Amino acid sequence: MKGQDFPLPASGRPGKGNSSSQSAWRRRTVNTLKYAALMFSFLCVSFLGGFALFADHVGSLTVPKDLASADAIIVLTGGQSRIDAALDLLKSGKGERLLISGVNPTASREALRLATGADRQLFRCCVDIDSAALDTIGNAEESAKWVEAHAYQSVILVTNNYHMPRSLLEMRRLLQKAKLEPYPVVNSRMDNGVWMGKPDAIRVLLTEYTKYLAAIVRSVVQPTNSKPGEFALINSSAAAGR
Repeated sequence: MKGQDFPLPASGRPGKGNSSSQSAWRRRTVNTLKYAALMFSFLCVSFLGGFALFADHVGSLTVPKDLASADAIIVLTGGQSRIDAALDLLKSGKGERLLISGVNPTASREALRLATGADRQLFRCCVDIDSAALDTIGNAEESAKWVEAHAYQSVILVTNNYHMPRSLLEMRRLLQKAKLEPYPVVNSRMDNGVWMGKPDAIRVLLTEYTKYLAAIVRSVVQPTNSKPGEFALINSSAAAGR
């Protein structure tokens, strides 16, 4: 229509400024997506590479042949073979006392003893039970209290091979003064890459590796508790007569 004004871009040329800004925006978007894809690929490769190293390390863990005696033994529940191995170590004199950490609160001392087939006298004199721990972090916290209460300087840690790296990491975060000797329990062979042909083993290892990475992050960002507190002796051998 005659006499009607139309706004022009600052350059004086219709559409040129808008086209240039759209082109710049597209370039920035493409560069951002490329960078994100590159970082994602790097993280994936790093995760998978770390997982392969973790799995090979776990698969190479074996029972120590010449295990030195320690002040005490700690076993983390999660399988009958773990407790059996810890009781065997206790019977052979590898430690003065045994802490079974993470026992179901509904399980009594006698029920646990019968389930393991342990000697009644040995169980009465030298076995303490922790029913407070619900996970590996709890295992470490309750174990630290127990070690502190008895002033132990050396401890044999018993758990499955795939669980050992994370358990040691959590334990060492709180037990900085006590020496930890790992005693991995091996239920199935996973060395020499055998784990790659076992879907169940891959699933377990992948889950444990993810938790291990989370434990590393936690050990960096969470300060160490220098005072572990008092260990609850409700289920200890001292209370066996209750």
